[in-house]
Amino acid sequence: MSVDHLTRPGVVDASPAKQLEVTILMPCLNEAETLAVCIQKARSFLERFGVHGEVVIADNGSTDGSQEIARRCGARVVNATMRGYGAALYFGSRAASGRYIIMGDADDSYDFENLDRFVALLREGYDLVIGNRFAGGIKPGAMPWKNYYIGNPILTAIGRLFFRCPARDFHCGLRGFSADAFRRMDLRTTGMEFASEMVIKATLAHMKIAETATTLSPDGRSRPPHLRPWRDGWRHLRFMLLYSPQWLFVVPGVALMLTGLAICALLLPGSLRIGPVTLSVNTMMFASLAVLIGFASVSFGAFTKIFAVGEGLLPPDPRLSRLFQYVTLEVGLVIGLILLILGALGSTVAVADWYAVDFGPLPTDRVTRLVIPSALCLALGVQVVLSSFFVSVLGLRTRTYEVK
Repeated sequence: MSVDHLTRPGVVDASPAKQLEVTILMPCLNEAETLAVCIQKARSFLERFGVHGEVVIADNGSTDGSQEIARRCGARVVNATMRGYGAALYFGSRAASGRYIIMGDADDSYDFENLDRFVALLREGYDLVIGNRFAGGIKPGAMPWKNYYIGNPILTAIGRLFFRCPARDFHCGLRGFSADAFRRMDLRTTGMEFASEMVIKATLAHMKIAETATTLSPDGRSRPPHLRPWRDGWRHLRFMLLYSPQWLFVVPGVALMLTGLAICALLLPGSLRIGPVTLSVNTMMFASLAVLIGFASVSFGAFTKIFAVGEGLLPPDPRLSRLFQYVTLEVGLVIGLILLILGALGSTVAVADWYAVDFGPLPTDRVTRLVIPSALCLALGVQVVLSSFFVSVLGLRTRTYEVK
């Protein structure tokens, strides 16, 4: 990986006594058709509004002469040898000289001539300013129907639900952020997920986030875009799920556990008839399985959260400290032991009933209603004990990070 710090022809009003205020950053991979006009618009904005800034092109291995076009048009070129949209923006942001960075695609779809609202909000102290294309206007042919009606609305809704992010256009590519906020976000992804990661991490870090209207025009290139709607949409969704253990593991797990326990309790006295359907011991068996799967899912959610906080992938969560105050190894061992005892007692009663008939045939319905809950308690007790030990091991590492 290398970053080219040598060529700096894109500085507007490059007085050495003054720090640059704004870097307009564009990722580039074979954008020869539209790169020049994008740079000209960005430089026009800087000059018209008297903003002390530069235009930086983060090149991702172009083979169509985009680098020379950028230099000829007065931009500074940063070579990002690691491929990917996120990698280009990461290395471009790292090499930016401006106090504020405004990023946007180099396909002539974003309005680089009217960035004054972005700069104004950044000057007001906002850490991240996101464009809203739906509020500003999407021109005909600028966004595929599946992105307009399916992808963006669904992913935005999920992002707002999972992370309580204020953005209403979660994946607008025109956005501004301070250089300090960029360092604090500690972005890791190299692909299209970079856009989601930026918004999610800014939200989790309680940064000041604003949204402003912007327009979207049709792509000015004659070739197909790099974006692959279904593939990239899945990558965004996958990232949001992985970054939200609560929604990926805990919520489904709790739902499964509660549903399974409720069904087991209803079926413990006997069969249950609902209309033409009769629920009996077979249903109880699957309900018990749902409880076990649900507990495993909740456990994985706790493991993932503790590990992610300990490794710095997620910000510290005060709930973890409270968790370790009440859910200690000793508490887990006691709960696990109680479940094991209940399971052992139920199993003993079942074996005693079997012994009473000289280990011969037993009434299947009656015995199964005793065996299934007993087996559930035994399996759940073992899981609770093992999970308690593992959470305690992870907790040692988490508390070490908190002390530091």
